[in-house]
Amino acid sequence: MPGPVNFRLALVLGGAKSGKSRLAQELAERHPPPLLYVATGEAGDPEMAARIARHREARGPAWETWEVPRELPEALGRLAPRFGAVLVDCLTLWLSNLLLANLPEGELEAAQERLLDAARKVACPLILVSNEVGSGIVPDNPLARRFRDLAGRLHQRLAAQADLVLLCVAGLPVVLKPSSQGLP
Repeated sequence: MPGPVNFRLALVLGGAKSGKSRLAQELAERHPPPLLYVATGEAGDPEMAARIARHREARGPAWETWEVPRELPEALGRLAPRFGAVLVDCLTLWLSNLLLANLPEGELEAAQERLLDAARKVACPLILVSNEVGSGIVPDNPLARRFRDLAGRLHQRLAAQADLVLLCVAGLPVVLKPSSQGLP
């Protein structure tokens, strides 16, 4: 991806292994270092731990990494203005972590409100990555339907707030909402 793109908030959506994380990283790397990668995934098994280690090493020295499985809004609220860009990967893992913590519905909604508020206040470009879960069939159990509904509502609200929204399909970006400063 050549040249900078001016945005305050970018939302990058896509299916599993669609290329969305790579696209988001390329978008972030158009900004000066240091860059911050906020990881919401947890290493629950050796394969996942190895995957996380490979991804961290591949990002290189320009990147600082924070592991934030649940307190994402609070972490964004603590950001120092020294970062050229911040990449959060991914929101659906964050939602899953909150759901599996058995938070009551009101607390899940409050966490999403805090995230929306924190995203508005980040001083540097913020890139949020999330799995688009609304293209499949209706899930067959209440927990999966709750997750799909929470993710869908969060994506809609973030897309309305974002300056740039991209959908990644087969490694290719589809611009859903172009930045007023130019396409990626």
